[in-house]
Amino acid sequence: MSHTLARIRDALDDPILVRAGQKLIPTPRAQEMRAPVRRLIAEAVALMQPDGGLDLSRVQREFIVRSPEGMGIIYGAALLTEIQREIPLATLRFVPESDGDSMALREGRIDLDVGIVQDAGPEVKTAPLYEQRIVGVAKAGHGLLAGRLTPKRFCTEKHVSIAQRGRSKEAVDALLADIGCARRIVLTVPSAYGALMAAARSSLIACVPEPLARTVAGALGLEIFKLPVAIPAEQVVQAWHPRVDAEPAHQCLRRCVASLSGSATFGPLGRRSLAGHNALLS
Repeated sequence: MSHTLARIRDALDDPILVRAGQKLIPTPRAQEMRAPVRRLIAEAVALMQPDGGLDLSRVQREFIVRSPEGMGIIYGAALLTEIQREIPLATLRFVPESDGDSMALREGRIDLDVGIVQDAGPEVKTAPLYEQRIVGVAKAGHGLLAGRLTPKRFCTEKHVSIAQRGRSKEAVDALLADIGCARRIVLTVPSAYGALMAAARSSLIACVPEPLARTVAGALGLEIFKLPVAIPAEQVVQAWHPRVDAEPAHQCLRRCVASLSGSATFGPLGRRSLAGHNALLS
């Protein structure tokens, strides 16, 4: 054991364990490594049991999911409930999207990436979840909602924009530019949920994913409307690294995400086809 500890100290350039009286106590570096090492051990155990013989009811695991802000707000509790049916000791942590951070899956800092994933890396595996459309939202009774909505009328209003992951501008802006129009953007926020809150508390117009809009519009006193330009639907996926592809616990996570996303239905505007926690958002 002393020889093994000496090798670890040499490899990490840290004493790892130091004497405190008659005991050995871990250094701060050793404390920081505790959670990642436990995760690596769990992955190693899963690797040695390809038949799924691991007892998931005894697995202690924190799943870290990177996703748009709204997903954790509306979808988080429902997903945790589904996961804990198979892994009772599991916990769930959502982290926000980060521009340019394409190494998070590869380096094991997150377990799953959910959203419009464009730069995850060539080896990363993905599975489609659902297609989402972008809609407009405004405070109920807003003047824009009266009469025929044209690109010109739409662009004349003040807008709140959403900072885009890996993109310089929103899809609606590119389409408006093609016909010689541009939104009057006076505020930019980091998330769709933030844009909805801004629209609810002002006369600003927001363009957000339809699932999130339908989930919270009524409570925020907002009305949803069809945009004056046709934006193609985008594919929302879940992405993961191949090293956890065969891990039973991670397979459970992916099954639960896919199951809840498959239970959501998004009909035409004017029909309320979302309900409760089945609404997936981005």
